[in-house]
Amino acid sequence: MSYYTYEEFKHFISFEDDLRWKCVFEILYYCGLRKGELKALTWKDIHFNKKVISVNKQITQVNNRQKFEFSDTKTRDSRRIVPITKVLLNDLKMLYEKSKKEYYGFNDVFFVVSDARPIADSTIYARRTKLAELANLKPIRLHDFRHSCASLLINNGANVTLVAKYLGHTKIEETLNTYSHMFSTALDSVVSVIDSLEDD
Repeated sequence: MSYYTYEEFKHFISFEDDLRWKCVFEILYYCGLRKGELKALTWKDIHFNKKVISVNKQITQVNNRQKFEFSDTKTRDSRRIVPITKVLLNDLKMLYEKSKKEYYGFNDVFFVVSDARPIADSTIYARRTKLAELANLKPIRLHDFRHSCASLLINNGANVTLVAKYLGHTKIEETLNTYSHMFSTALDSVVSVIDSLEDD
């Protein structure tokens, strides 16, 4: 399991000047979506007024933009509502306006990070690798952006129940088992708090 720290991600994304690609990696990093969930996002899943993304489907085909189909999320609990950070919300609003002007026949069933057809995996991989090289960072797997999101939440004191809900895990045990090493570090800081009380 690899991940980017918040500082590393900000450095990584600073080399991206294309708004659509910026949104691709911000959605992966800040929202912890799986690759198939990202590819399946349409504009009707973005609720600007409520500042949330509705994760309710996925696309599992790898590179076929012409022939694709939606499928249900990985598990029932993977269907979830994810809050949008201020940075991402602002970028999505700008991308929505840009897409309306850019694509003929644009409507809310167009894909957020593509056009009327889903983005190809190979295209995302290539962009990821290019940005990592520019930022002088080791490229991480797309799924590791999801791990990066978990790390960001855990290291900033998020409750394990909320992390599980945010990531769409069926059971808290799944979250604890996957990120046990991160939670152990967080638990150490809890003990430090208790020790500091003892010192007073």
